[in-house]
Amino acid sequence: MRLSHLILIVGLACFHSAVAADLPNAVDVVTPHVRASLVSDRDSIEAGESFWVAVHFDIIEGWHTYWQNPGDSGNAPRIHWRLPPGFTASEIHWPYPTRLPVGPLMNYGYSDEAWLLVRMTAPDVITSELATLNADVHWLVCQEECIPEEGRLSLTLAVTDPGTSHPSQWQADLQRVQQHLPQAIPWPSRIDVHEDSIALQIQIDKALAKQIQDAYFYPYSYGLVEHAAPQLLAVSGQQMALQLRRGELKARPLQSLRGVLVFSEQLPDGAVTRAFEVNSLATAAASARAVWLVLAFALLGGLLLNVMPCVFPILSLKALSIVQTAAQSPKLARRNGYVFTLGVLVSFALIAGTLLILRAGGEAIGWGFQLQSPLFVLALTWLIFVMALLFSGVWSFGENWMGVGQHLTARRSTSGAFFTGVLAVIVATPCTAPFMGTAIGYALSQSPHVSMAVFLCLGLGMALPWLLISMWPGLSSYLPRPGAWMERVKQVLAFPLYATVAWLLWVLAQQISPQALLYAQLSLVGIALGLWFWQNTRGSGHAWQHAGSASLALIFVLMVVLALRLQPAATTAGSPQADWKPYNTANLQHYRDQGKAVLVNFTAAWCITCLVNEKVVLASDEIRTELRERSIIYMKGDWTNRDPTITRVLEQYGRSGVPLYLYFPRDPERNISVLPNILTRDVVLQVFETDAAQHNDKQPGETI
Repeated sequence: MRLSHLILIVGLACFHSAVAADLPNAVDVVTPHVRASLVSDRDSIEAGESFWVAVHFDIIEGWHTYWQNPGDSGNAPRIHWRLPPGFTASEIHWPYPTRLPVGPLMNYGYSDEAWLLVRMTAPDVITSELATLNADVHWLVCQEECIPEEGRLSLTLAVTDPGTSHPSQWQADLQRVQQHLPQAIPWPSRIDVHEDSIALQIQIDKALAKQIQDAYFYPYSYGLVEHAAPQLLAVSGQQMALQLRRGELKARPLQSLRGVLVFSEQLPDGAVTRAFEVNSLATAAASARAVWLVLAFALLGGLLLNVMPCVFPILSLKALSIVQTAAQSPKLARRNGYVFTLGVLVSFALIAGTLLILRAGGEAIGWGFQLQSPLFVLALTWLIFVMALLFSGVWSFGENWMGVGQHLTARRSTSGAFFTGVLAVIVATPCTAPFMGTAIGYALSQSPHVSMAVFLCLGLGMALPWLLISMWPGLSSYLPRPGAWMERVKQVLAFPLYATVAWLLWVLAQQISPQALLYAQLSLVGIALGLWFWQNTRGSGHAWQHAGSASLALIFVLMVVLALRLQPAATTAGSPQADWKPYNTANLQHYRDQGKAVLVNFTAAWCITCLVNEKVVLASDEIRTELRERSIIYMKGDWTNRDPTITRVLEQYGRSGVPLYLYFPRDPERNISVLPNILTRDVVLQVFETDAAQHNDKQPGETI
């Protein structure tokens, strides 16, 4: 540590000691780079009162921390509140940031000091005389290197009678900082979206047009705007236009742009800076084109789901049902096609509704989020196992089930078709087909009705082949006639289901402890025993039938007890391996600062597409050799269990689920490559070769 830094820290500590006697009971955190404090604009508070608090960072010279969108690197500070009963805290109110260029990169943040303002509200009734506010704060402080830091801040305020609270010594500072909060923009704005640029158009007053000196737009989201590119300002008449270069997500349709516009005005008594919150919509024609394009992507992605490995076992059952039904009753085949489609659409609508509700509540989730829950994985394992036993003949259910049986006109055929559609969607959630990632990522950033339309197009695409086959009468003559072979096919189809059960147990093993996994495996034995006992006691008299039913009930109770005993594994996926390193932003930035190329694989144990890509491509001897010889760092971001950090990265690149493959070239000035969902060795090798050629062109003497 530099001597000047040490002197500054000691000075700050002495200053704080001098003023601490005048403060309510406050606990600060001091690191070699930052003094973090929790302060309030009130010395004491009243019941029902709203007041400002702030996390204040006093930062040593030359270092900085970050805004809510940190720019090309870095992480935004996070606050987790621990408040007395009844107290509520708002989201962070962010003062507008400054630009922090680092080589070819552009970051957004704060130097010298930073203020994270929060509006706190006390309950109408406070029974204690003191109220202690605790905040667990995480931040990243950077100069040439970045250091993650954290601490628990505490502030105790006295509770006084109505009309007796007084301002604190921090009130003036907090009022000054509030002047830096963006205000709602009072002028109409829109964006014109082009292939490589965005024109932010704002209709302003004539007087203001003559006073504007410069302007800069800070986007709320990463990837929409290239942060380091110059922003060209043009003012003409009553029109202000800011030309922005599109960022890494320029392939993603853009309907709106949100962020903070900061500009300087030259007034008679000097220059002033003002900040406004912008939420600009694209022109109607551009928005309509974007929506139709995404709907087409969704339809195509749904079609491709049919060939994904997750869905194959279930859709094999649907194919068998079509063969049976179309040969005997084309009319019933058409009806079952409609009902199957309805089951798929209803399921997609429910998933979309759940995602939108959770997103509205602030949850960071995405496609396949259900499989991040061990309880859901276990329940799905039970369901698939019961189906496999049914097709193996261990048990039977009524006259027919899921359209498989001899009584094709029975009511259960229709309900079975609907359930097949539901089940196909459930098991499809671990898969992200090509074109799906863009469609779902776009859907979750739009209005509810647009989001629902995208998900319904996904469902229609998935059901479309089976719907057409069911509706096309001429195809019936090409289908084989029902016969004894169908029973053998039904039994053969049990084995893909058993394989699915084995895979689900492997997924569960990544999420829970070994003891809980043993309970899960024993539950399958119990299910098989209960179904066998129930099947073999049918028709044996009331006593045996009751015993069979009782055994099933007992097993159900034991399964519920098991579910309550599921415990997360102490350590799961993501541990360091010889061939790859666990992903985190600090390590990634460290390797990039060293001039290393980095391949990042965002994956999950329940994502079959991810596992196939890893086994066939990324873990192949050829790719591993290339990674080693080219000194490319290979990192994995594991999303098997919920990880908000990875979710935010997926959102930055317009994805709502895995897989996502990012290649960071050696030269930080070059664009990051987003690889396709379905990898081939040629695709990966081409990315490596292109980076090597570009790097050699820039530094011909360097050996790769």
